[in-house]
Amino acid sequence: MALSEHLLEEDLHPIDIVEHIATHYDWNFDRIADDQIAMAVEGQWKTYSITLAWSGYDETLRLVCSFENEPPEEKLPQLYEALNAVNDECWTGAFTYWHKQQLMIYRYGLALTGGQIAGPEQIDTLIRAAVEACERFYPAFQLVVWGDRKVEDAMQVAIAEAYGRA
Repeated sequence: MALSEHLLEEDLHPIDIVEHIATHYDWNFDRIADDQIAMAVEGQWKTYSITLAWSGYDETLRLVCSFENEPPEEKLPQLYEALNAVNDECWTGAFTYWHKQQLMIYRYGLALTGGQIAGPEQIDTLIRAAVEACERFYPAFQLVVWGDRKVEDAMQVAIAEAYGRA
């Protein structure tokens, strides 16, 4: 059954929709406030912390997907170079590194100005795209920081098509 079938007749706040989606997938979540929700989504490489917040001021649904990354200080220049290369490949959202918190961040803002409403499928796609981006580029960040690989080589892992199964 499609996500929208559950919510078809209701006019819900975007964070209410996110809560329904998290319940549907049995993700752990915490409704931090009326306008904010945090959840944990299991990926292949990591468990990602995802926070969505609604800003009525600028009518934007903000998504932040994070995972821990603790590179040695001497590897930060390579990590920042990898971030630039990764962001060149991302057409929705962008990565950044929060040094103080030692978190890799993928963020995206969905503008819903003029009273637009995001449907469940759109929000579900937003969340899934964030996890897919993190899953896709996590190995590249790891190879650059811990594998002493050049950014170009690490990016080939992220952008190459996988064939077959292991």
